[in-house]
Amino acid sequence: MRWDAFLDAVEERGEYPSQQEADRAARVVLALLGAHLVGEERAEVAARLPETYAVILLNPLRAAEPLDPERFVRATAAWIEGATEETAKWDVGAVLSVVADAAGPDLMRRILLQLPPEYDLLFGAPQQV
Repeated sequence: MRWDAFLDAVEERGEYPSQQEADRAARVVLALLGAHLVGEERAEVAARLPETYAVILLNPLRAAEPLDPERFVRATAAWIEGATEETAKWDVGAVLSVVADAAGPDLMRRILLQLPPEYDLLFGAPQQV
């Protein structure tokens, strides 16, 4: 996916007033996501993202423990200046739904196996049980 197509999709889904705001959300969310993914799945999703965002996903800070979805949203809020948990939930959904589209259903199933329960909701792709 090209950089402008990825960012345009995030900007549209997040209803951001500028690409700068969409970019800020994408960088934070992908850095946090990268800390939770390992191995082949992280490399595969990175390969489907623009290089700028792939580097962020592939070089995250290591997470001490997996964050459940609620804590993931709180962590996002903490990293985005002026964000609240509600706006961070919006940011996470905008970015991760574009990631889910780029990844496709097979890779998304494998990604969700690495993450704590209910991350499917953050990606905007509730899984059928």
